[in-house]
Amino acid sequence: MVLFLNIIQVDEAVNIINTITPKLESETIPLLHSLGRITACDIFSPSDIPGFRRSIKDGFAVRSADTASASEISPAIIKKLKPAHMGYQGELGTVGEGECIYVPTGAEIPDGADAVVMIEHTEGAGQRIIITKGVKPYENILLPDEDFRAGEILIKAGRIISPREMGVLAASGVVDVPVIKKPVVGIISTGIEIVDPRTLPRRGEVRDVNSTVIAAFVTEHGGLPRIYGIVRDDPDEGYAILEQALMECDAVLISGGSSKDIRDITSSMISRLGKILAHGIALAPGKPTIIGQCRNKPVIGVPGHPSSTYIVLNVLAAPMLKRFSGATRVRQVKGQGILVENITSEQGREEWFRISIDGDRVTPIPGKSGLVRTLVESDGFIRIPQDMEGIEAGQDVEVLYW
Repeated sequence: MVLFLNIIQVDEAVNIINTITPKLESETIPLLHSLGRITACDIFSPSDIPGFRRSIKDGFAVRSADTASASEISPAIIKKLKPAHMGYQGELGTVGEGECIYVPTGAEIPDGADAVVMIEHTEGAGQRIIITKGVKPYENILLPDEDFRAGEILIKAGRIISPREMGVLAASGVVDVPVIKKPVVGIISTGIEIVDPRTLPRRGEVRDVNSTVIAAFVTEHGGLPRIYGIVRDDPDEGYAILEQALMECDAVLISGGSSKDIRDITSSMISRLGKILAHGIALAPGKPTIIGQCRNKPVIGVPGHPSSTYIVLNVLAAPMLKRFSGATRVRQVKGQGILVENITSEQGREEWFRISIDGDRVTPIPGKSGLVRTLVESDGFIRIPQDMEGIEAGQDVEVLYW
């Protein structure tokens, strides 16, 4: 047997993985079970959201023209009608000229009104309300299709479903979600010195760490691990187990036995059932990694040392699992960027400002508090401490990703 590897570059290895990994079929699951899954197609809004004119503040529904010149020095005095209620309560009434109706946050706006004056800018005076600050048309109001229009995309294909996406789908009445099936990944360990983690190793034996590491990694990246146990350097035994795994799984990861020496059992197993596409990657640690294809399914032989295995999992298994699912985004925890627009904040409170990020450009996403659209349009947020009044454009900022 040749005792040298044919080394390829990491980019080439990843390209091979992407080439031999197909996108899986889709299935439809209940919304409550969709957390962490990948959308299989674009999901469209079946109706306008919120579907009616809705207040986003506690206050009084008014005709904005009646408050145009209102101030503390020269307030507007308006007749107060019967208050509106939350939910369906029959007729709402109509706001006429010089009239107003109290509306709580989330309530429907009665006919005739085109804005809401915040309750903080009013004073009671019997059957009348004194308004000390005017409002513009549509101020503090969500229009029927301001969040999403009927037929508009709610969630794009390839999106990882988080609690935010689930909230948007629930708001739109989408309770059955098309997602990509989870890839089933077979895990085989090799080595005569390997024993089950529950076993007390004898001299020269070590516990099987990699099966656990690989299974956890597969689970973390959206797959379903299936462990097939330990092959003790017997090619015939390994061949039978690999054949079974290939019948039951979408991909197989084989731990150990990948070095180019007389115990190169992984290479023998793959060659018997398929073909080896690469044996050796310019990666430290992880050099003796094998990439194969059996029954048109990817098979990766990873080194026996857990630290090397974990590197190879990140380099090759992660893109394989992403490719299976068709995911279009990779989540990170923190990042840095340059703010492209000023952000103002009210001093005395901590504010978490939603942003989108493109390269190193960080763009604030403004939006009324009642909108759910910003949940799916934002990539994360910037935290503005309570002792600051904002951040100026051009500054470096820390981004916290969702």
